[in-house]
Amino acid sequence: MEEKMKKISHEMSIRMAIIMSFFLSMTGTLISGNFSIPRIIVNFLISTVISLLIGFLIPMGRLTVSLCAALKLRRGSLAEKLLTAFITDLFYTPVMTAIMVYIGYKVAMIQSGGMAQLNYFEMLIPSLIICLCLGFAIIIVFQPPFMKQLLKKYDVQ
Repeated sequence: MEEKMKKISHEMSIRMAIIMSFFLSMTGTLISGNFSIPRIIVNFLISTVISLLIGFLIPMGRLTVSLCAALKLRRGSLAEKLLTAFITDLFYTPVMTAIMVYIGYKVAMIQSGGMAQLNYFEMLIPSLIICLCLGFAIIIVFQPPFMKQLLKKYDVQ
């Protein structure tokens, strides 16, 4: 059973990394005003690597299950789903957003020869707010069906 749960955790990390990276990369590129297919692809690849690292370094499943158990939340309840999504969002989204905004900031500064009148934190805060809201929604929408598929795939009830 322990081995099945590890496999489920790894597959969930991969699926969520890809879906979060896709949507947040699209959002970041649209927010920046520099929409292009190559930029989206590069952002998606960088974001996916960051997400995978977070997913494999931080055992989100164990962390959220432990916290929900400590708070005596019933498994599958709305409160448990919301708290799990919130915790996951707080681990993934700020790191991904901060790094991606930093890369955008550095690229803009290089392209302008350092003359761009940009402030990293003025770029980060609105992006972070938007991406935290979007990340939470993505997790709420995609995590339950992914988990259901994986539990069925590994025959876990």
